[in-house]
Amino acid sequence: MEYQIFVTSAPGLEDITAREITGLDLARGRVETLPGGVEFSGDLETVYRANLLLRTASRVLARLSTFYATDFSELRTKASRLPWERYLRPDQPVSIRATCRESKLYHSDAVIERVLGAIGDRLGASVTLGATADEEADRPAQLAVVRLFKNRCTVSVDASGALLHRRGYRLATAKAPLRETLAAGLVLASGWDGRAPLLDPFCGAGTIPIEATLWARNIAPGKARDFAFMAWPDFTPDVWESTLAAAIAAERPDAPPILASDRDAGAIRAAEANAARAGVADDIAFICQAVSAIAPPPGPGWIVANPPYGVRVSENKDLRNLYAQFGNVLRAQCPGWRVTFLCSSLPLIGQTRLPVETSRVWTNGGLRVRVAQGIVTR
Repeated sequence: MEYQIFVTSAPGLEDITAREITGLDLARGRVETLPGGVEFSGDLETVYRANLLLRTASRVLARLSTFYATDFSELRTKASRLPWERYLRPDQPVSIRATCRESKLYHSDAVIERVLGAIGDRLGASVTLGATADEEADRPAQLAVVRLFKNRCTVSVDASGALLHRRGYRLATAKAPLRETLAAGLVLASGWDGRAPLLDPFCGAGTIPIEATLWARNIAPGKARDFAFMAWPDFTPDVWESTLAAAIAAERPDAPPILASDRDAGAIRAAEANAARAGVADDIAFICQAVSAIAPPPGPGWIVANPPYGVRVSENKDLRNLYAQFGNVLRAQCPGWRVTFLCSSLPLIGQTRLPVETSRVWTNGGLRVRVAQGIVTR
């Protein structure tokens, strides 16, 4: 069976997610980059592999159908024809998220009510609303996503469950943690080749160096967690087990030198604990030190970092000196290295006096941030 698959990603990461999909040979035919994600087609194994292997995706949705609906009766009738039995058991709760724009059906709660009724019609049993896998629940519900735009209704089911940045290793956090998907995106956007040294002098809870190591060693980011598709009635354990086994067999035993430092001893302890849970503790050298004390290995290499922006961690502090020092240290210690870092403030980026390009814009926790990239010169 062929699925239309929509993979969601954080704003600004869509092109990186599309490159991942192409590089992993996930798609059958065209890969289309859209606002908020990437659309392509594949079979059931593709759905499994996308959840298991994609590093920058937030969620994998399987499209059920797209149809036009201009009144609630039409919506319920058409939604009841969809193959809900492939994704839901009669006693399983469901969560429905609906958005309505420029459509005659503009009331999202009423849309949810009709779709819930349609599911019950198809399954021959009443269906209850429940908490999704992103929420605390004894029995997480299967999420269905309904989007109405200009009377065109697209219905999808979530194949992921908890958002894909939840790899399972980051239990310990430091201040203003970076989501795993964004950290992976930053590593991929940097152009790091996975062979040269990589340095993160503001490592916090270690998310960037851990994601870099997972990528360098080709360790599947989703191998230690469960997914919503495992509860689908048509879940095929044999296909999943062979998919997982193939991913594990493709892992590489070693990573290049990866150095991570932070001046906060608590952050370093959290980072070491997270790296141990991720199975990469032996691949990363964690050091408690200020940025002024970094001593990079022979290079050139890559600096990939998420310095404090002054919004959450140090809202009332002047970070201009820190960014100026960051630039001075890199010029003195890392000439010829490639640098990529996030920052919400163009003036702070300017304080580094590094020749960086800042046109790429992402969103980190609702905050608009720039991806600053360049090559360090003295």
